Amino acid sequence: SQVDLFLCASNAIRQMLIDDGVPAQRTTTVHDGCDLERVAAAPRLDVHQELWLPRGAPVIGNVAALVPHKGHRHLVNAAAAVVRDVPDARFVIVGEGELESSIRRQIKELHLEKHVLLAGFRADALSLQKSFDLFAMSSVTEGMGSVLLDAMEIGQPIVATSAGGIPEVVVDGETGVLVPPRDGPALAAAIVRLLGDPERQARLGAAAQQRVRSSFSVGRMVQRILDAYDRLAGTPHAADSARPAAAG
Repeated sequence: SQVDLFLCASNAIRQMLIDDGVPAQRTTTVHDGCDLERVAAAPRLDVHQELWLPRGAPVIGNVAALVPHKGHRHLVNAAAAVVRDVPDARFVIVGEGELESSIRRQIKELHLEKHVLLAGFRADALSLQKSFDLFAMSSVTEGMGSVLLDAMEIGQPIVATSAGGIPEVVVDGETGVLVPPRDGPALAAAIVRLLGDPERQARLGAAAQQRVRSSFSVGRMVQRILDAYDRLAGTPHAADSARPAAAG
């Protein structure tokens, strides 16, 4: 059967479909929404206590599956540079996946066992995330990065790459800091700068929270989907205007 309308989680995904030959008028972007109530309801866990980190150590956290497109090796390379400047910094990576053993090997080779912690899968990831000082995202490709919406609702300063749909969510210099993908040194420099500037951390976090509430709530997302259906109701179906679907 023909698809009348593709709902894309970001303009980056929409562009990929158009590049693949899907007619632009059959696509629309509806950004994922953040369930603000779910974020509010998650109890805050003290990441220092929970993972035995030294009191007062700044925590840079990441929540993502350990798969290639999340770019963790660039984050670990960045960590090596960060701890040269900020020796008490700790990196906490929450998630599991096929790259776990190679990331562990990299951590060992760079002598970062004390500084980079692989926390594995945690059902309470959001509670842990609430006590990160910074949220870091090292993706090399990303549809949108809905975990960033959680960080924004928490009011957490973000350092992320400019991959895929991320710049549609994080406004560079306003609600977070964006660096080029696959660039460990740039990621490290941004993290070090932000760690040294608590005032800027607070400013970015507050602006991020405001942005997620005004533009990325689940209510807004549902409204956009309903609007898309309304528009669709007034247009001919794909089957009417396109050639019949190939069998198979």
